[in-house]
Amino acid sequence: FFCLAPMADVTDAAFRRIIAKYGRPDVLWTEFVSADGLCHPQGREKLLVDLIYSESERPIVAQLFTAHPEKMEKAARLIQKLGFDGLDINMGCPDRTVEKQGAGAALMKNLKLAQEIIQTASRGAPKLPISVKTRLGYYHDEISPLDGGWLPTLLETGISAITLHARTRKEMSKAPAHWEAIARAVKIRDELKSKTLIIGNGDVTDLTEARQRAEETGADGIMLGRAIFGN
Repeated sequence: FFCLAPMADVTDAAFRRIIAKYGRPDVLWTEFVSADGLCHPQGREKLLVDLIYSESERPIVAQLFTAHPEKMEKAARLIQKLGFDGLDINMGCPDRTVEKQGAGAALMKNLKLAQEIIQTASRGAPKLPISVKTRLGYYHDEISPLDGGWLPTLLETGISAITLHARTRKEMSKAPAHWEAIARAVKIRDELKSKTLIIGNGDVTDLTEARQRAEETGADGIMLGRAIFGN
């Protein structure tokens, strides 16, 4: 399956509605929204605009970020109440403001907290599939058990899907995407007998390449991001 990446200040409600009409990805994500902000009365009022969606966008997944498990649980409850089809947790954003909070990519350095946030999201939204969007690692590739065990740590929680941006936090978007790592992630998932879906992401230019990447790596889905600009 093929999906459109959540992109800050790009994939808002109006944009997604147009994409749903003319491009029709299999799944759509909202822009990432602060779970902490949603737990504050004034913040909630301002942020709810980022969680507007139309029926034409279904299935639609809300993406949240936080470093506080209790706030994730509360925000997840709201996401379920709003009628979303899934809840995704951002554990890959390299934005310094997000990382200073201990959220986004910073969670790759705190495995125990990452698991706790997934668990509280499941508690808050028991009827929704919970997924994570992340990277290969912080400074280097840490997906295998021998290299740091980032992927097995996530798989242990039994989440529905993991979107793996095939770069590290340090590489940002400057290095070419390491698609061989996606194939390795699929192998690790299979060896651990996990049912979690693996979605590959990074440098895919169009659907033809997306299908090719899926065949090469065995990934269940492919996420396209910057490829949509100019088309």
